[in-house]
Amino acid sequence: MSAPNRSSHVDSYYAATAKQLQTYPRLEGEIEADVCVIGGGYTGLSAALHLAERGYNVALLEAERVGWGASGRNGGHVGVGQRLGQETLESKVGKERAKAFWDIGVEAVQTVKDLIAKHDIDCDLKSGALHVSHKASHAQDYQAEVEHLQKHYNFDQIRYVDRDEVRQLVGSENYHCGTLDTFSCHLHPLNYALGLARAAHQAGVKIYEQSRVTGYTSSANPVVSTAEGSVKAKFVILGCNGYLGNLEPRMAGKIMPINNFVLATEPLSDDLCRELIRQDTSVADALFVINYWKLSGDNRLIFGGGENYSSRFPSDLKSFVRKYMLRVYPQLKNTAVDYAWGGTLAITLNRMPHFGRLEDNVFYAQGYSGHGVPTATMAGKLLAEAVAGTAERFDVMADYPTHTFPGGTLLRWPGLVAGMLYYSLRDKL
Repeated sequence: MSAPNRSSHVDSYYAATAKQLQTYPRLEGEIEADVCVIGGGYTGLSAALHLAERGYNVALLEAERVGWGASGRNGGHVGVGQRLGQETLESKVGKERAKAFWDIGVEAVQTVKDLIAKHDIDCDLKSGALHVSHKASHAQDYQAEVEHLQKHYNFDQIRYVDRDEVRQLVGSENYHCGTLDTFSCHLHPLNYALGLARAAHQAGVKIYEQSRVTGYTSSANPVVSTAEGSVKAKFVILGCNGYLGNLEPRMAGKIMPINNFVLATEPLSDDLCRELIRQDTSVADALFVINYWKLSGDNRLIFGGGENYSSRFPSDLKSFVRKYMLRVYPQLKNTAVDYAWGGTLAITLNRMPHFGRLEDNVFYAQGYSGHGVPTATMAGKLLAEAVAGTAERFDVMADYPTHTFPGGTLLRWPGLVAGMLYYSLRDKL
């Protein structure tokens, strides 16, 4: 590894506060490995680390820098469960299989915590997640959800919060009810990714940055190619998610890359921080295009709001996200915004992650739909299990049907935009 080079990361609060930032070499020449992992985000890093701990010789190829994509730019929320609620999953797959999804979701959050503790990753880990609704009519549903999780899943680390309490907890008059989950957590996402990379490197993983994969062969010993080198392996793992591009058409139509945007304010006083988020939890609302926020380790409000579906970001990101923040916290109208940035994530039609195999020795996981910190970390763990020959839990995720977007990769954009505009209008009404 060589000296840090912050300039190749997107300008963000996370990049500006990255700790022990290292660079890894570019792949040059031909090498061999048991497993070639494509993608240096949470999926790839977790898979590489778990495989190395099992004794596998692993090479990881990243097109940009480790944590350069959504893994280094997201809101940092680590929430329990899947993107679909448990009662919805029960109606689709039955109670037994829904329980398996729940157990994997709980283990996902615990795995993040365990990795941070085991590898001493300094990433501002904090406890708690608050989900809030702007509709009084949601109160009964929220109470029922809490009761269902407590009764049928023995999850007693969640409780219902009423209108008066939720407004005290978030310092905003917008919300009528919510749930407070003390098991979930939040963190500095780039420092978490960098910590996983350090742990993987120390475990023997050969990490290569600036090594964009141009293709790979399908065979018993596939060869993964870059512009300046190649990896001959026994297994390939694709962990590209929203940055898959044209690398693998068999997967591309199952996901939709979309852009989401985040800001970081100037540092706030302790009193103002407690006014905004009384218990220093993460917060997310119930809008279809959600707002989500938390406090950083140095008392900044990290606020995510708004998204678009084109290849370009808004020209003035600070103003773009600030308007969403002020709808929640008008008291911040004179607060400076020090950073604003965007990133690309991948959603699926049903919002459940997309796991699977393309060949007997080619595995993938993608489409985390905004739930990527715990789910992608867990995906890496399950991918390692599958490569090692124990695929039962991987298959629980892989067997959930993921439909192709109507029109495939060519026509999926217009359909998504129309749908998002419809739900955005519903949010406003």
